[in-house]
Amino acid sequence: MSDKPAPAESNMISFDEFMKVKMRVGRVLEASDHPNADKLIVMKVDLGDEQRQICASLRGYYTAEQLCGMNLAIVTNLAPRMMRGVESQGMLLAASSADRRRVVVLVPKSDIEPGSVIS
Repeated sequence: MSDKPAPAESNMISFDEFMKVKMRVGRVLEASDHPNADKLIVMKVDLGDEQRQICASLRGYYTAEQLCGMNLAIVTNLAPRMMRGVESQGMLLAASSADRRRVVVLVPKSDIEPGSVIS
């Protein structure tokens, strides 16, 4: 056992703070390249009881056609944000390598209906 103190985690959040993040499965109904941005793709996503528009920096990793029909993990209670003139109404979850050569969207292992809660 070391006498060294544990490293300080300045970015730690409480469990209660984490529980504020709402995530659901969203199925991509439509996707297209953003008209004013080289890296963004604009998607129409079905969340079961509603549809939303989401922008994500996925160009170069995925084509719009590849994303259509995919079920993705979506953060649904993030405030809308304008991204190069297009409103994004949520955020998809993805993993990226340290050098950003690889970006992989997070998808459920099995098919499940849009709107399913991620917990």
